[in-house]
Amino acid sequence: MEERARFTEVAERAGHYESFYLKACAPGGGRGVWIRHTVHKRPGAEATGSIWFTLFDREAGAPRATKLTVPASGLSVPDGGWIRVADAEIGPGDANGSLDVAGLAASWSLRFGGDDRPCRYLPADWLYEAPLPRTKFLAPFPDAIFDGTLKIDGDEIEIAGWPGMIGHNWGTEHAERWIWLEGTGLADSSDTWFDAGAARVKLGRRTSPWVPSGFLSLDGVRHRLGGLGAIRSSRIEETPSGCAFLLPGKDIVVNGRVSAPREAFVGWVYADPDRKGGEHHTVNCSVADLELTVEQPGRPPRELTLPAGAAYELGMRETDHGIPIQPFGDG
Repeated sequence: MEERARFTEVAERAGHYESFYLKACAPGGGRGVWIRHTVHKRPGAEATGSIWFTLFDREAGAPRATKLTVPASGLSVPDGGWIRVADAEIGPGDANGSLDVAGLAASWSLRFGGDDRPCRYLPADWLYEAPLPRTKFLAPFPDAIFDGTLKIDGDEIEIAGWPGMIGHNWGTEHAERWIWLEGTGLADSSDTWFDAGAARVKLGRRTSPWVPSGFLSLDGVRHRLGGLGAIRSSRIEETPSGCAFLLPGKDIVVNGRVSAPREAFVGWVYADPDRKGGEHHTVNCSVADLELTVEQPGRPPRELTLPAGAAYELGMRETDHGIPIQPFGDG
């Protein structure tokens, strides 16, 4: 399946959202960057594009974040790349860009490589072209290493051997509620990474249970987690600042927890790509603490940890979570 942007294929009458994003953390954790290139389109309207930038630093406290939104004229697919929004572009092996909004100026020039075997969370490739599910997601580089430079308000940060990932999602609606869990650069094992999510979707007037999906790559061997058949045997207990979870797979169970101080989270508004104009509050920390216990038949439990280097995101309808929301609209 070819990795490509989908927004150029969307009919004028349809709604659509799409995101290419990167997450990278300093070796040993504590400082990380999260950059999103997004498209938002309501039915019958032109698309808009946005660049979302966040620098996380557990020692410094609150993340430094900003966002730039441009009309359809600022959106394109560059030769050999995935997407360009204003002055920011990402494609296989490179991410470059800049923005200066709301008193924060940031620019980046990054190169990345690593495991470029895409991590496809849906169980069959044909589902990525089908109307359902309404949200598609994959990781073109689930285990990447970043090098380059990052400048923020004149201060330069050298990016040398930072572990991270590249993600891509798109669809016609956001889930009613979702979580994202991610960890690369685990100190306990080489060739090991974790990337999983779970969603609750609207079914008429009802909302589904959590539907989990993801992968644990353990010593270079990928194990699929979750799926429709694992709804009853999975467990997800989420709050705005942390999540405890149990995700089963074939001959494997991953039990874990991810958390961070509330002041380490950034909060955003995500607009639904439909005519109703609904919104989610989304909180993200890309320097969270991750603990995993991996159980496999005939083997002792294995403990994996990633202090201040994992990602945790929660998308929700409620607004009383206590995490400040950035002063930028969406859509």
